[in-house]
Amino acid sequence: MTAHDVDRTFAGSIPRIYETYMVPMVFAPYAEDIGERVRGIGARRVLEIAAGTGVVTRSLAEKLADDVAIVATDLNQAMVDHARSLGTSRPVEWRQADALALPFADASFDVVVCQFGVMFFPDKARGYAEIRRVLAPEGAFVFNAWDRIEDNEFAADATDAAATIFPDDPPRFLARVPHGYCDTTRIRNDLAAGGFANAPSIESVELRSRAESARHAALGFCHGTPLRNEIDARDASRLADVVDAATAAIARRFGNGIVDGKMLANVVTIRR
Repeated sequence: MTAHDVDRTFAGSIPRIYETYMVPMVFAPYAEDIGERVRGIGARRVLEIAAGTGVVTRSLAEKLADDVAIVATDLNQAMVDHARSLGTSRPVEWRQADALALPFADASFDVVVCQFGVMFFPDKARGYAEIRRVLAPEGAFVFNAWDRIEDNEFAADATDAAATIFPDDPPRFLARVPHGYCDTTRIRNDLAAGGFANAPSIESVELRSRAESARHAALGFCHGTPLRNEIDARDASRLADVVDAATAAIARRFGNGIVDGKMLANVVTIRR
């Protein structure tokens, strides 16, 4: 398995832990934001890419009219299966799909939405070209991407803590991938390279990340993301040590009770 494959693999216990810890802590607040933006656009058919365990899907199902068709996809079948098992407030079509080779006809959707998924595209311009291809002529692409890791406090603490356990080869998944696509000029250039001629609207949105405890936050990042894959590749027996170090780092900054940290992301809307 290549390093890129490791970065994109959400399998084994990751989907369950991701839903339990990561979704309420970091993804649910932005899912509400994305859902409201899509509702404001108006659409008859919506495609979601990189749906994960379905937090945005559930928001869309609740916020959009019942006659709006929603198709939710993810690269990882394990994530699709877990999302489907959780259910939605109304029917949704679930599909496994690669964003770089979408199995849909041209101009099939009025809106394409992607929450924190574009960072994982191995070829951003190709992914954007595929999204543009399946959009209707007046369609809109709505997505978000994390800003720099220093402005996302729990992720920064978890990354720094992992480095104390593996100082010679620190696991850098969180900084490299989720928080590695924060240059808005690069985002604009990649969209243009994918064929989008209109200028995107890019808004910096700060929200709060909350967890029941520092340990819950540490478990989410260390067990519920591909950071787990990086730790296992170095020495799986040290996973508990990384969790302990991350717990201590988050507790030092935020205390031992409910923890509340800063999150920052760029939210992008662009017309076809």
